[in-house]
Amino acid sequence: MGAADIVPGVSGGTIAFISGIYERLLTAIAHGPAVLFSAMKHRQARRFWRELDGTFLLALLAGILTSIVSLASVISLLLEQQPVRLWSFFFGLIVAAIWYVGRQIDRFGPGEIAALVAGAVVSFGITLMVPGQIAVTSLTLFAAGAIAICAMILPGISGSFILLLMGMYAPVVNAIDERAILVLGIFAAGCLSGLLLFSRLIAWALRRYQAVALALLTGFMVGSLNKVWPWKLTQEWGEDRHGNPLPLVQANVGPVDYSSVTGEPHYLVSALGLAAAGFVLVLLLEWLGERQNKRAP
Repeated sequence: MGAADIVPGVSGGTIAFISGIYERLLTAIAHGPAVLFSAMKHRQARRFWRELDGTFLLALLAGILTSIVSLASVISLLLEQQPVRLWSFFFGLIVAAIWYVGRQIDRFGPGEIAALVAGAVVSFGITLMVPGQIAVTSLTLFAAGAIAICAMILPGISGSFILLLMGMYAPVVNAIDERAILVLGIFAAGCLSGLLLFSRLIAWALRRYQAVALALLTGFMVGSLNKVWPWKLTQEWGEDRHGNPLPLVQANVGPVDYSSVTGEPHYLVSALGLAAAGFVLVLLLEWLGERQNKRAP
């Protein structure tokens, strides 16, 4: 999840879903405040930890943070030097995730079809947006955190890409690099608020309208394929926090057109191989998730 959330266009929520922990994660987050209040009232720390599913959340958070710290520079380097191959891997991963989530839908009536189309249109529309710039204030930092975290827990919608669209990606990354505690605190408060509110909404939708909710999430992932298409031509450039070129507007093309315009190899064979690897990784995560669920009491 941490590695996926680093890449603008890929969602950690997708990884959570295909690994079989999505609903457990939402439930733990949604019930957190009530469990905390009850534990404080009765002064029962062990009960709080158990009912919060604290060991699960701690292990997950540790994995996410470890991945972000250890892989951020590697993924940034791959995005710069091997974009076709990296995007190919994530493209295969998301295609497999679409297949996996789609299989969970037990019926396809008008409501499910409408939700699927709506999710795809919304997600596709987001990938076409041009990054903007918002003044960095306490209010915009809080709002950016709340909105981005909501995107991060939705399969198919990238929280880091939402930050990029809002013009808040560089300020947040700079704050992390510079250890700007106040800025990070405001952003984290927004994340926490958005997470607590939105997780309850998603958990409720999955309980009450599971087929429609799953169709909507599948649509989100279908629309996101536009962003992770491997062969792109950059039409407009910007700069990152170090002054290096940053692609802002890109157009998807075929492998042959990419090679003829850029003069670079299209890496079609290795791209297909990496897409297949991403697909197989999803199958492996699904198998591990089902095996873990069978072992659970």
